[in-house]
Amino acid sequence: MIEINRFTLPNGLRTVHNQDSATAMVALNILYNVGSRDENPQSTGMAHLFEHLMFGGSKNVPEFDKALEEAGGTNNAWTNCDFTNFYDIVPAHNVETAFWLESDRMNALAFSKRSLEVQRQVVCEEFKQVCLNQPYGDLFHHLYALAYKVHPYRYPVIGKELSHIEKVTIDDVKSFFYRHYAPNNAVLAVTGNISFDETRRLAEKWFGDIPMRVIPPRDYAMEPLQTAPRRQQISGRVPQTVIYKAYHMPGYAGNSYPACDVITDLLSAGQSSRFYQRLLMDTDMFTRVDASVTGTEDPGLLLLSAHLRENVPVEEAERAITKGARSLINEPPTDYELQRALNRFESNHTFGCMNYVNLASVLAQSEMRGQDINNIVPRQRTVTPQIISETAAAILVPDNSSTLIYTPE
Repeated sequence: MIEINRFTLPNGLRTVHNQDSATAMVALNILYNVGSRDENPQSTGMAHLFEHLMFGGSKNVPEFDKALEEAGGTNNAWTNCDFTNFYDIVPAHNVETAFWLESDRMNALAFSKRSLEVQRQVVCEEFKQVCLNQPYGDLFHHLYALAYKVHPYRYPVIGKELSHIEKVTIDDVKSFFYRHYAPNNAVLAVTGNISFDETRRLAEKWFGDIPMRVIPPRDYAMEPLQTAPRRQQISGRVPQTVIYKAYHMPGYAGNSYPACDVITDLLSAGQSSRFYQRLLMDTDMFTRVDASVTGTEDPGLLLLSAHLRENVPVEEAERAITKGARSLINEPPTDYELQRALNRFESNHTFGCMNYVNLASVLAQSEMRGQDINNIVPRQRTVTPQIISETAAAILVPDNSSTLIYTPE
């Protein structure tokens, strides 16, 4: 049981805390309820660009990294479809520096044209390196556009195309900041060697005077039900043929989300998984097979993927992947097989939360979702063999599938 303390400031900033006296450090994690799904379709990649811009200086802090490093700290950030996350790790005796730095950039970013140009160049080079200059770099651009026709998940977090990033103006930056970066649109998670009273005192001191902002409601359309199979074949400078199959599934809060998550573990987690035993060991068709979920807040995707050996017919390989996944319908997991998958999940979650830095991130996401972190494992353990079979039968159907074949030129 993880002991959690929480409070909410008058300006709407939700704060969660866990004390760990075994470390001399403190983690400060701020999760903003903004991701790529909140972007203008003509300006994709903005959320990710903004993650970089948040390190370009604020009203009283011209160099964020320098100020934190002088306090003996380090930091990083990430952006996904739904959230943008920033975290700082500092010695406990210098923790107030982190509160000051994070509050200053939440309150008033510098909006420097120089910073915009520097970070724009960084992100553009990242786009070229990740999406244009490495094998399969544009795979998810094609896959998401195939699976989603309406929802903004159809665009990758890094952006649909370079031109969207290149044309961002300083006015675009200001507008995005004031629409999404606010105490009433964020969760602050504090873990490590700091008391709850000190956390409250510092949060009130540094974040308490930041004004609430009007956060516009999300107004994008939800993805309609897919009623027919979708298929696309592309080619590029890649070493081998890859097959990806995407099936629509519920979002994180959906009742069958845990079952979909467990399905992917049963299929591909470890050498005892069905894909490993039945596709890698019992056939000579594949060099790699995998299954995963996108884990999004809105309805997401259950993904099956396979790297084919040379001269393996695509149709034969695709039939093998589909058959392997759908085996869970008529051949539900044994109690032993299911418990192994559930134990793996619990072990990964438990060990992850033993690290105060990881715990801060999980606490922030749980609070943002209105979920008790101590209910994550029990929720997963409600899954039964029958639920696995029924969920696989509902999800893994042709009319719900989008298949992308990526072949060498």
